[in-house]
Amino acid sequence: MGPALKLPPTMTLPEFLAWDSPDGEKWQLVDGEPMAMAPSSRTHGALQMEVGAVIRNHLAAAGSGCTAIAEPGIVPRIRANENFRIPDLAVTCTGYDTEEYDVANPVLIVEILSPSNRAETWRNVWAYTTIPDLQEILLLSATEVRADLLRRGPDGTWPETAATTQDGDLTLESIGMTVPLAALYRTTRLARG
Repeated sequence: MGPALKLPPTMTLPEFLAWDSPDGEKWQLVDGEPMAMAPSSRTHGALQMEVGAVIRNHLAAAGSGCTAIAEPGIVPRIRANENFRIPDLAVTCTGYDTEEYDVANPVLIVEILSPSNRAETWRNVWAYTTIPDLQEILLLSATEVRADLLRRGPDGTWPETAATTQDGDLTLESIGMTVPLAALYRTTRLARG
């Protein structure tokens, strides 16, 4: 067994972005603490790729100026200098001229819920609700065909609970897309069950 990994004490966002993290791992910054992210399961990875492709193809076919980005950096507005979260996917309609590590003004964030990341993912979701331009947060289950969708209301508030879809169509108003939920699970083992 090798030596224990020594993590830095709490960090600010600029320190985290400049940090030479251990190779081969993804990290996010949660309330000033760097946290390693577990590798994805096969179902998680297949679902991430499929939903990304479906959204990307929809945006291209619609002639949208929006872009889907895999594993983007997201900086919530609350404690912004101590947080850099990494969801599975985000869509932004804001362009950029210089390279950036966080996605400006996401309108949609997609997270995939696995048994190993459930608590961490829901902590991230509530942090995302502080982003002013964010309209929807989609959570897809990696253990069953299921979508939980949080949509910001016209008055700017978020619902206390997510709307759940387990069959039929899923509509994402933020990007004007309706898709059969089963299509997102097409390449996973759950499509056969």
